Amino acid sequence: MPYAAITYQVKQGHEEEIAEIFANFRRVDSPVLRDDDGSEVGELLGTAVFIQGELMVRVIHYRGDFAAIGRHMAKQQGVHLLEGKLAPYLAEQRDTKTTEGFQTYFRNATMRCISQLSRDDYVAPQPR
Repeated sequence: MPYAAITYQVKQGHEEEIAEIFANFRRVDSPVLRDDDGSEVGELLGTAVFIQGELMVRVIHYRGDFAAIGRHMAKQQGVHLLEGKLAPYLAEQRDTKTTEGFQTYFRNATMRCISQLSRDDYVAPQPR
């Protein structure tokens, strides 16, 4: 299953405030990713957020269509609440209020993947 990493440039010296914001993050309403017609095109398997100094990175573990993640996240109320709380700590402001703006930021902030290694024999558990 692939991973992606999204970068955030943040103001240095606010690691604890940013950690508190993410500690209270409300999860997405569903891990299932759908296209504009409602067909399932993937699934969010997990996320992690790392911070050091002026760089914060969100790692996303997913299955399926990566572009669907940006669409999905842009529609989540919890994501918009987090974005509002995070805004004062960002080194660069960005437009994430609209689906298009969120998707543009998401696409532009994605780090280039140079290596992903996984166990060949691992089979992810199926949702119940």
